[in-house]
Amino acid sequence: MIRLLIADDEALMRAGISMIVEHAPDIEVVAEVADGRAAVAGCREHRVDVALLDIRMPGGDGLTAAADIARHHPATNVVVLTTFGEDRYVAEALRAGAVGFLLKDTGPADLIQAIRVAARGESVLAPTIVRRLVDRFLVPDSAESARKRLERLSPAERDVLREVATGASNAEIAAALYMASGTVKAHISRILTKLDCANRVQAAILAHEAGLH
Repeated sequence: MIRLLIADDEALMRAGISMIVEHAPDIEVVAEVADGRAAVAGCREHRVDVALLDIRMPGGDGLTAAADIARHHPATNVVVLTTFGEDRYVAEALRAGAVGFLLKDTGPADLIQAIRVAARGESVLAPTIVRRLVDRFLVPDSAESARKRLERLSPAERDVLREVATGASNAEIAAALYMASGTVKAHISRILTKLDCANRVQAAILAHEAGLH
């Protein structure tokens, strides 16, 4: 069962999301909160698998909460769900450790699927979004630093990271590289540890920075 926390300062939005996910037999809403500080506390109290966070909330914004959750509750995967889709918000959310970024006009079925994907620690961003962010937000001297970090990886891990950078799922990576799904998952775990990345989205951005294609 996926344990879900919803953080939004609008009560109607929280209620609407709850109504959507209550039809999913594998998702349980364990907490509904109205600000970022309460979201961080809720992740600690309820062993949350996925936290849906709005960006702008009084009493603690979602981006700060996402960073705190990634730091103190790494078992919780954060998805930002907001009306603000500007590139800078997407970039800030990913840098804070979120595994996904969705807009509030996301359809019910897509929202449920995104929660399931996030619960596995996989990105819920389209590959085109990742590439757009990389192109727009890289600093000029980051490529060499990224390449040095990738030197920590084995050849097999680099192959897996190359697929991760395309936005491929674990199943797609397994098929492309003729690996078992468990092997892919183990490689990704080691990649995140070696690169000091909070999630596969950050690893994908690092791969693009290093020019790993």
